[in-house]
Amino acid sequence: MGNGREEMRAAAVALLGYRGLWKAFGAYLGSATNQQAEIVAAALGLESLRERCRVHLHTDSRYVIETMCGRYRRKTNHAWWERLDKAASKHEVKWEWAEGHAGHVIQEAADRAARRIAKLGRVDQAVLRGAIDKVGTIEVAD
Repeated sequence: MGNGREEMRAAAVALLGYRGLWKAFGAYLGSATNQQAEIVAAALGLESLRERCRVHLHTDSRYVIETMCGRYRRKTNHAWWERLDKAASKHEVKWEWAEGHAGHVIQEAADRAARRIAKLGRVDQAVLRGAIDKVGTIEVAD
C-alpha cells in the first residue's frame, strides 16, 4: 500500500482453510513493498501449519507464483525469498494464481484485511476475524 510514497505501509494476511474451517494470520510489515508483502503472505500461511501438509496456495501475485515455480529469476528480495523457501520446504505446495480484484472471495478477504492492517499500522484480531467471517464456510477443491 503506497509503493513509491514516503508513508508506505504494508501488511500481509494469509487465510488457511480446511474442510470449511478457516484461520487468519497477519503481519504488519511497515515500509515493505507490495511484492515483499505478497512473499510474506505466502510464507506466513505455510509457517502457520504445524505439520507437513499438502497445500493448495492461492495468490494474486504472479511474482510469487512465477518465482516459486522457477520461471522468474530472483534478482531482489533475497531475504524474503529465503523465508518463503524455508516455509515451503516443509510442505508439498501447489502454487495457483488467482486474479486479484475479480470476485475471488478468499483473495478479496485477505486483500481487504491486509489493507486494513497496513492502514492501522498493527495486526488487529478483529480485522482477521472479519476476514474469516467474509469467507464463511467456503471449501476449496484440490
